[in-house]
Amino acid sequence: MATRPESVRTPAQEATRLGLLTAVGAYTLWGLFPLFLKLLDAVSATEILGHRIVWAVPFGALLISARGQWPEIRKIFSSPRVLALLAVSALVIAVNWLIYVWAVGADRVLEASLGYYINPLMNVAAGVVLLGDQLRRLQIVAVVLAAIGVIVLTVGGGVFPWVSFVLAVSFTAYGFIRKTVDAGAMPGLFTEVVLLAPLAITYLFWIAGRGESMFATGDLGLTGLLILAGPVTVVPLLLFALAARRLTLTTLGFIQYIGPTLQFLLGLAYGEPFTVYHAICFGLIWTALAVFSFDAYRRSKAEGAANAA
Repeated sequence: MATRPESVRTPAQEATRLGLLTAVGAYTLWGLFPLFLKLLDAVSATEILGHRIVWAVPFGALLISARGQWPEIRKIFSSPRVLALLAVSALVIAVNWLIYVWAVGADRVLEASLGYYINPLMNVAAGVVLLGDQLRRLQIVAVVLAAIGVIVLTVGGGVFPWVSFVLAVSFTAYGFIRKTVDAGAMPGLFTEVVLLAPLAITYLFWIAGRGESMFATGDLGLTGLLILAGPVTVVPLLLFALAARRLTLTTLGFIQYIGPTLQFLLGLAYGEPFTVYHAICFGLIWTALAVFSFDAYRRSKAEGAANAA
């Protein structure tokens, strides 16, 4: 009796499968990042940021070499405009990293997760303000629901969730700037950390001279973790870059909620305060994202049908 031939995936199917795996990997690592940062509780947020930048340079150089992307790096450094834009994006992402690291150390993981839930809606708002985009009805509904959620938390909790706001705004600004720059994800990130490295190195030597550094003070485990901060910063972005080339923006849009969801669960696991106002706020944000995602999916299907026609 003849055996049934095994199904063989097409190149497109293989690309999609790899894209899904790398996207889930990237957002899972970003979602679990608080676990890593909690191991560095004894280190200040600014020192962690310095080590993230410094150790991302040699690890990034290895990846650039492995991927044969040095010509792209030379192209970036030969263009003053591209270099200037990446210098701005570097400062913006450094602010984002610093606030996030501080938030985890200050037991405000829930507030940080809220920022990344808001981020897709902040992107829509940025498109309206900066590009003159027109909001569709469901997008308006989503933005209004999210705004109500933040207002409820602000009024009920008595404190404006500034951590969420700064993280969402800085990451939106970073994404907007990077979209205008002719540079790939990995070459762009490598250039950013190279530009930030002199400031980071100067700061790390300064605190070492003051006896405030936690690096190389006899705790080999802590020193190793600070060095590991570089690869931990670079690897998720590399996975994301691989995914972005193989998946549609709509698919990536659905997968991106893995990150803040894992952060949200970790915040609860760490016993952070979760009041009825938090519940209402997150409930409205999740509803807004469901509406937003449905609108994106519907539009993607309509565009696909139009292209096929």
